[in-house]
Amino acid sequence: MANHKSAIKRIKQTVKRTERNKHDRSNLRTFIKRVREAVAAKDQAAAQAALASAIPVIDGAATKGIIHTSNASRNVSRLTKLVNTLA
Repeated sequence: MANHKSAIKRIKQTVKRTERNKHDRSNLRTFIKRVREAVAAKDQAAAQAALASAIPVIDGAATKGIIHTSNASRNVSRLTKLVNTLA
């Protein structure tokens, strides 16, 4: 266990940050899954709507450092490509 006041504070901060990041990462995966499910159901309108709502979530996760910028870019690119296969 930490002995210094500052170390105890850092542990508390880390726990709080980890919980927040876990929630955001889970939310990100949910939005990506919604796009993939709409494409699997061959529902073009729903897929485009899901993609439009997923892109800001993906970009936000990259901005917050939850995922790498390249990872976000790759996800957006692949999902867009996937949705365009329905057209």
